[in-house]
Amino acid sequence: MPSDYMTPKEAADYVRSSPSTLAKRRITGQLPNFSRIGKAIRYRRADLDAWMTGNVRRSTSELPPAPAQVGA
Repeated sequence: MPSDYMTPKEAADYVRSSPSTLAKRRITGQLPNFSRIGKAIRYRRADLDAWMTGNVRRSTSELPPAPAQVGA
């Protein structure tokens, strides 16, 4: 049974991206919530699923949702 928490590499594989893309998006707030345990970053599978669902578009001209504000 897969864990509910994934490393950045596992999360990148899950969403068919690269760990460096996730790292860049984490910095700009364009990713779902993540947990930091010491220096380790972990993503919850449910948060990744919700993020992917929330980013469904019908056209490439549609604007992406604004990044979530920290503390909002």
